[in-house]
Amino acid sequence: MSVNSDKPYVLRVAELIYSKVVNIKKENSEMTNIQAFEVFMTTKDYDLISSGEFHDKWFIELKNNNFIDKISGKKINDETMKLLEIQKDSMVKFLMKIPKLYYTKSHFPLEISQRAFDHLWRICESYEMWCKETKQEKLITLDILG
Repeated sequence: MSVNSDKPYVLRVAELIYSKVVNIKKENSEMTNIQAFEVFMTTKDYDLISSGEFHDKWFIELKNNNFIDKISGKKINDETMKLLEIQKDSMVKFLMKIPKLYYTKSHFPLEISQRAFDHLWRICESYEMWCKETKQEKLITLDILG
């Protein structure tokens, strides 16, 4: 029996985050996963996702294309669109960014930054779980699940 490796649409943002963190680590081989996530949280990609703009642009593209996804070539149904709206709302809520307040004077992350970090980590764990379930272990480079 073959495994269906079509990525669920809710993993689209997870794959983006994961690939960006992987790239950060490739550019800085001495970095830990934690440090790479922290660097990712300072990027324009993070801003795009945390503001909801990533999803907004995607939704406009879908609406203009009769809800046919350009990557999969398949039509996205109303139920999936509702799930993507919920995902967008959770990204905005959990990845809220307060400029220049990432660390306190003692260098411990502020609670809001820790919440954002934890959310990103869980998103990437979900991506790795999907990779394992679909037998695509070659896509797992951060090895968050251990």
